[in-house]
Amino acid sequence: QVQMVESGGGLVQAGDSLRLSCAASGRTFGNYCMGWFRQAPGKEREFVAAISTWDATTSYADSVKGRFTASRDNGKYTVTLQMNALKPEDTAVYYCAARQGYGLGLDRENVNYWGRGTQVTVSS
Repeated sequence: QVQMVESGGGLVQAGDSLRLSCAASGRTFGNYCMGWFRQAPGKEREFVAAISTWDATTSYADSVKGRFTASRDNGKYTVTLQMNALKPEDTAVYYCAARQGYGLGLDRENVNYWGRGTQVTVSS
């Protein structure tokens, strides 16, 4: 089992940056594809980014491509999401997610574990 706790959210202005972190427990962390989702009020939870197990290949939603960067440290059991050039439409609760297995495929239906989320608010 993998337990995850997100941190790093907050209130920022448009154009600012934030760095989210996800601290995971579990000795098999390296066997999980990790990623980030977000959910804005009144909207469905949507995919943001994924990072594969050992080779750290990444994929991003089109809306964040070029602005957000996901990374992981398997030795420290952490996943980060560097968010630059933030926009008001990035406002949401951001969730860390884990799917057991290799590859980059990550969607709401195949996530095995979720974090509790951290709020990101971007003012205009």
